[in-house]
Amino acid sequence: MNATDDPPEAHGSHPEAEWLWPKLVLVLAAAQRSAFYRQKLDSSGVHLSTIQSVQDYTRLVPFTRKSELLADHLAHPPFGSNLTEPLQSYTRFCQTSGTSSGQPMAWVDTPESWAAMLRCWRQVFHAAGLQPGVDRVFFAFSFGPFLGFWTAFEAAAAEFLALPGGGLSSQARLEKIARYGVTTLCCTPTYALRLGELLGTDGLPAASELQVRKIIVAGEPGGSIPAVRARIEQLWGARVFDHHGMTEVGPVSYETIDSQGHLSLVESSYFVEILDPATGREVADGECGELVLTTLDRLSCPLLRYRTGDWVRKRISQGRLLLHGGILGRVDDMVVVRGVNLYPSAIEAVVRQFPEVVEFLVEQKKIEAMDEIELLVEISTPEVSAIVAALANRLRDTFSLRIPVRAVPVGSLPRHEFKSRRWQRA
Repeated sequence: MNATDDPPEAHGSHPEAEWLWPKLVLVLAAAQRSAFYRQKLDSSGVHLSTIQSVQDYTRLVPFTRKSELLADHLAHPPFGSNLTEPLQSYTRFCQTSGTSSGQPMAWVDTPESWAAMLRCWRQVFHAAGLQPGVDRVFFAFSFGPFLGFWTAFEAAAAEFLALPGGGLSSQARLEKIARYGVTTLCCTPTYALRLGELLGTDGLPAASELQVRKIIVAGEPGGSIPAVRARIEQLWGARVFDHHGMTEVGPVSYETIDSQGHLSLVESSYFVEILDPATGREVADGECGELVLTTLDRLSCPLLRYRTGDWVRKRISQGRLLLHGGILGRVDDMVVVRGVNLYPSAIEAVVRQFPEVVEFLVEQKKIEAMDEIELLVEISTPEVSAIVAALANRLRDTFSLRIPVRAVPVGSLPRHEFKSRRWQRA
């Protein structure tokens, strides 16, 4: 089997799957051409010749962490040393947003690795039921150097009418969506809400006047948060499909027509592990753990056992591996407030139950060495005090924790088109 063959998806990304080991052999061969992995494996005392099975791979190969990649990029600027081909073979450039670390990383790909990611995106589109030659897909993004934009757009352009929406105001984007009969919208959950709230205002078309029937969201966990997706679907009269990926890894997971609120893995392109962060052991079906990925097709810049930091719930359904409830949060985003574990996505799930809240921000600070948070909200109705009280009560009932809620003037909180930053640490 070569690196482009698609294995039977029903087998899942399990160690006993017959297709997996031949692909891992190719990945390990590529890693031998990477200065980053030669040094990393040598320093760990790992000799690739001793790895003769998937079980050997998970037992012997150490995890790769983002901090290591960042350090490598700083030591070997500008592209790092995890390259398996001569630099002149690389034709595509992207970079991470740097939102969690503050330091963006440049990432380059050969045409072959880029094509592998386009195949992943085509699977995302097909799983959502898009029809080649029929659907018109609008990308409500400013096309910066983020991998997801470019791979999604190029994959769509091979089969659908793909309309770029960069450099336009929200009003102009909605006018284009109406004028050109767009059937599918791609954007972040935050921006889908923002655009949806403009529908039918100031002369803009109402949802009933549009042909949009599907919205593919990515960049944030909101697409799998029931209250968020319900609000988006209510505003647009369209079905939401969630997706997630990373610049350093590629397009990873997608929602299918019959798996609402859960994400399937592009298992032909990734060896997937869901591990207990403390022990490094695979969690059982139904348990939560950290998503760990090995790229199987992106051989020009491979990643071995990459700790993504994504907190997910493992679910095996009809032989397929699902992320139950989508991306639940980030392993390093959890904050303990008076003994209660909180994730930003859990707070958002409660806030989005109140459509009167048009924007929000969580402020985290230390008070006498303890973490405390306060929720700032913009409320669109005159009954501000009642909404604040109801939201505070809902938060208390959900988390058994009193979380202060403070109303701020509408328009005073930042708006985001790409990844939202609604959690600020003082």
